[in-house]
Formats: sequence, structure tokens, C-alpha cells
Amino acid sequence: MTESKILTPWRSVAAAFALNGALLGCWASRVPAFVDRLDLTESTLGVLLLVMGVGALVSFPLAGRLSDEYGAVRVTRWLAAVYLVSIIFVGLAWSPIALALALLVFGLCHGAMDVSMNSWASEVERHLGRSVMSSFHAMWSLGAGLGAAGGYLATSAGASTLAHYTMAAILSVVVFGPFLRAPWTSTIRRSDRKHPVFALPRGPLVLVGLIALGAGLGEGATVDWSAVFLRDVIGALEAQATLGYAAFSVTMVVMRLSVDRVITRFGPGLVARLSGILAAGGYILCAVTDQFTVALIAFVMMGMGYAAVIPMAFSRAANDPDIPAGQAIASVATLGYGAMLLGPPAIGFIAHAASLRVSFLLVGLLALLIAAFATSLSPGPVRAPRSTEGR
Repeated sequence: MTESKILTPWRSVAAAFALNGALLGCWASRVPAFVDRLDLTESTLGVLLLVMGVGALVSFPLAGRLSDEYGAVRVTRWLAAVYLVSIIFVGLAWSPIALALALLVFGLCHGAMDVSMNSWASEVERHLGRSVMSSFHAMWSLGAGLGAAGGYLATSAGASTLAHYTMAAILSVVVFGPFLRAPWTSTIRRSDRKHPVFALPRGPLVLVGLIALGAGLGEGATVDWSAVFLRDVIGALEAQATLGYAAFSVTMVVMRLSVDRVITRFGPGLVARLSGILAAGGYILCAVTDQFTVALIAFVMMGMGYAAVIPMAFSRAANDPDIPAGQAIASVATLGYGAMLLGPPAIGFIAHAASLRVSFLLVGLLALLIAAFATSLSPGPVRAPRSTEGR
């Protein structure tokens, strides 16, 4: 088989999504190790997560502008390289301040790459002429699950965070690097600097944005707090605590690989309503149980509930009849990713004031926003696929 048949555009973008998720999964799986080594309180951890989230949010508009002016594929490759180096510095952090600085850079790289690779993915989707966005998000979830599984192995082997993250970066280069160099030329577009830096949803997209907010908060809470919850609240061993996010991520992969067929058959409204109920039920079940096995089942429910929501929200935004696709997606992403990145620090502050169980209950209640506003995901007129240059 020739290289051109192996290094297809879909596989190249899928590798970028998997790499982005894998490094975040590595971080999420070892949070308890940082808590112990640096003697972090819940409020201190909340501040550190806030720093990481702010870094990501600040990067969004800059990454979008760079992707327009230099090409999404080129910017994604640049960011992937820096992202791989940044996680090594996270593992090296020897104090809360050093960890805050490392997480700031890590968050900047993660958020910026998220924007650029989604822009690249939309180009490939238009080129293929069919919906493939959910499959890319499935690859992100697969990568995150692999990163969490690697954390389980590293913790079981007694590896330090530095050794773990260094090995993860090297393996990521070996596994994903060849696919990222597949031939592709992105469309170069001159940025309109009159547009606001941070766009918020307006009109009917307000409810779509709230749905993305509810989903983003739930996903972000699982990333940063699942391991801590299982260890400190449920009483699981540190190695066992890594399995919560792994179960969540694997479920997300399975669901996202089939989400297009499910939505086609049942419609986005019904799928979103059931998704919100499942996600809320998972968080509430997790918050009230003391059993490790039941908690894992709850994380599976969360994965089933959140899997389809963000792809459906982006699809609805892209097909809005009144707002241009790019602006619409950016506005919804601001609420969704903003909640995903800034919600976990808020959970830390609430946990410090009350408990982590109370925080999980609140996240579950906010997941009901997805069910409440499900009908807002009914699609508008579908935009015809546009061709891109430089195949």
C-alpha cells in the first residue's frame, strides 16, 4: 500500500485530535500525584486549573486568526510540537508556582490546537462532502482514553510524572507524527479585524450555546476531578482512580462513532433530551454512591450522555440560517469550551466550601439544560459543502 493511501486527510486530522486528547488524558490521570507531591488543597488545585483554563481561553482568538492567516494545518503542526514539550514541563514542576506556569503554557497549547485542528477538520469535511466531524471528536476521546490508560500503567509501575510525561511525548511523536505530515494545503483567509475578539451566541443560538455550556462543564469536570473524586471521596486506590476517566472516554468513543446514524434515525431533539437525562443521572448517581463499581457505571452514563452533544451543537451552529458558519461555531464554542476549561476550577472552590459530592450534584443539575433546550438543536437549512484549495 502506497504512502498516499495510508496518510489520508481524514487520518491526518484524526491523529491531531487523538494527540490533543492523549496529552490531556495524561494530565488528568495524574492529578492525584500532583496533589500529594505538592500538598495541594482543593482550593489551590482549583486555582491551578483556573490558570490552565484562562490560558486556553486566551489562546482561542489568537489561534483562530493564525489559522486564517497561515493555514489551519500549518498552525496545528506548530502547536502540536510545542504542546508535546509543554507536558514535559508540567511533569517537571517542583512547586505550585512552577506547576501554575507550566499549566498556563499547557493550557495555551491545548486550547489553541483545539481551535486550529477543528478548523482543519472542517476543511477536510467539506472536501469529503459528508459529515465526519463526530468521528474526529471520537478520535479525541480515544486519545484521551489512551492517555488515561497510560496514567494507570505509569501509576501502577510507580513512575514519576516527569518520566511518565516524557515517555508519553516520545510515544506520541512516534505514533501520531507520521500521520500529521500528510499532504494538505489549507485555504488562507485574511482576518476581519473588525469582528470582536470573543463572540457570544445571539438569537436562537443562545439556547444552543447554553446546551454547549452544560456539556462542556460536564466533560471538563470529568477530566480534572474524576480521579480525585474516586480516590478521596469513594476511597479507591490511586491506580483505580484513573479508571473513571478511562471508562468515560471509552464510552465517548463508542458513542461518537455511531452518533451520526443515531441522530439521523431519531433526530437531534430526542437524542439531546435523552443525552441530558443520562448525563445528569450519571453525575447524581456518582455523587450519592459509596461503591467504586457503581461510580464507574455512573461515569459510563456520563460518557453516553455527553458524547453527542457538542458535535450536534456545532452542526446546528454551522447550519444557522442567519449567522455565518464560522462566527456561529466560534460563539457556541466560546461557551462550550469556556465551561469545559473554567468550570473545573469553580468546582474546586465549591468543593472547598461544601464538598466534592455537592459539586457533582450541581454539575448534574446543569446537565439538565441539555434536555430542557433540546428542541433548539433542530437544524436550519443545510449549507452546501464548499470546496477548498490545494488538495
